[in-house]
Amino acid sequence: MFIGHFAVGLASKRVAPRASLGVLLAAPNLLDLLWPVFLLLGWEQVRIDPGNTAFTPLDFVSYPISHSLVTACGWGVLFALLYWGATRYTRGAIVIGLSVVSHWVLDFVTHRPDMPLYAGGPRVGLGLWNSVPATIAVEVAMYAAGAWLDLSMTRARDRVGTYALWSFLAFGLLTYVANILSPPPPSAHMIAVAALALWLVPLWGWWIDRHRDVTPTTKVP
Repeated sequence: MFIGHFAVGLASKRVAPRASLGVLLAAPNLLDLLWPVFLLLGWEQVRIDPGNTAFTPLDFVSYPISHSLVTACGWGVLFALLYWGATRYTRGAIVIGLSVVSHWVLDFVTHRPDMPLYAGGPRVGLGLWNSVPATIAVEVAMYAAGAWLDLSMTRARDRVGTYALWSFLAFGLLTYVANILSPPPPSAHMIAVAALALWLVPLWGWWIDRHRDVTPTTKVP
């Protein structure tokens, strides 16, 4: 799943409005932020296998550090504790921890049975990626809902606040379409290098948040 993770971050602003959108976007994408780093270090493995599923040509050979259920829970607790230590915003910390784990849950729905429960343990997955139309329908619906929730409770403080958010939403959608239409990547190394661009997403979210305010009618817990 790709923009489905973005959707979780956008929607989380309604539940934890005092949290920065940058952090809220980082949380559900944390496993994918760590994954290319571990690939480049040689700790995890992926290979290009056209036809592996209808939606993606990637075969996730080994990624128990970033993407097992046990480590996802661990990363979620760690991120939540770090955030709480910095802000003392309990609701935000809980939302962030759960958002990290939501990544594994959503990937469990989309992936074929390659999602590890723990290192060396069973692998599971419901295989939504075996249907391109179903995958697109689910992710686009989630993305639209997440965008609506964020837009309905925040307003631009200035022109940058409008352009920053709408350009981010367009970027997510265009990147998603390009990923669907593009040929398989040339190498696993290129996958890892390209995936590092995802680190721009939390920074973009932070920039958006600097130029948008929670609407006056929204109760801020």
